[in-house]
Amino acid sequence: MNKAEFVDKLAVKTGFTKKDARKALDSMIGLVSHALAANEEVLLTGFGKFEARTRKESRRINPQTQKRILVPKKVVPAFKPGKNLKEAVAKKRKAVMVGTVLQVR
Repeated sequence: MNKAEFVDKLAVKTGFTKKDARKALDSMIGLVSHALAANEEVLLTGFGKFEARTRKESRRINPQTQKRILVPKKVVPAFKPGKNLKEAVAKKRKAVMVGTVLQVR
């Protein structure tokens, strides 16, 4: 589902106009983005937690030149799903081994 489809479904579910649904979604995204930029967590009980995590610097190999490069440490956004979200997904979908491959159905 892309953003436009999400806005359409949000409008139907809430009774908002598409314009108001898009404004609500954009506001929510903006609030989460600003909180993470300010190094604050956003905890939506039952849904999950958005947070900013620091990645350590690491040494990698450039596949084009085969030279070692140093990737500096950086801060990245992260999401940890909550219990209710995990249960909702697990209830609707099953992971099944088919031969040596794990498939989701």
